[in-house]
Amino acid sequence: MLSDVGAVYVCGVTLDPDISQPMWLQLADILVARINDGTYAAGRRIPSELSLQQEFGCSRGTVRHAIRHLVDKGTLETTNGKGTFVAK
Repeated sequence: MLSDVGAVYVCGVTLDPDISQPMWLQLADILVARINDGTYAAGRRIPSELSLQQEFGCSRGTVRHAIRHLVDKGTLETTNGKGTFVAK
């Protein structure tokens, strides 16, 4: 059981709204870690915004901000109507 009331615990990963790093950036870091460990392979689609929102217990805006940040960095690519993919 978590002692941090505001934190959201997900499979060993915590999004914590009480630390100085914004939640969208925490989520972006988690997505990058999953890319680096092979959970999300290059060229493959990542889970939908809704799936990520439900998994991490955060708002859709938080998920969209994290994804937009990684698209801007070239880590992810979005295709309208198809989803978001790990850049090759």
